[in-house]
Amino acid sequence: MTKGFVGILAVELRFSEACSLKDKRQYLRSAKAQLQNRFGASVAETELQDVWQRARLVIALVAAESSSLEHLLDGVERFLHGQPYETTVIERRVVAPGDE
Repeated sequence: MTKGFVGILAVELRFSEACSLKDKRQYLRSAKAQLQNRFGASVAETELQDVWQRARLVIALVAAESSSLEHLLDGVERFLHGQPYETTVIERRVVAPGDE
């Protein structure tokens, strides 16, 4: 079986400008679409769905080489930190399926 690597990034976003869940969802829709289009990421909101100024996302990426994956994860972090909301990285992990 050919090996590959999976990168997982858990982040918390804080939307100080959001005044409602509708505002928050607008930020999230944009962020998710851009992460999917720019990086090929899978993105899920995993917690805080009913809180209008915060969100927790898990972002997953896949690459054939660990160095390529680290580069993608760095790009995702740079992208998120450049947005008009506060980003806190909770966890960053790279795993090789089958290595346990």
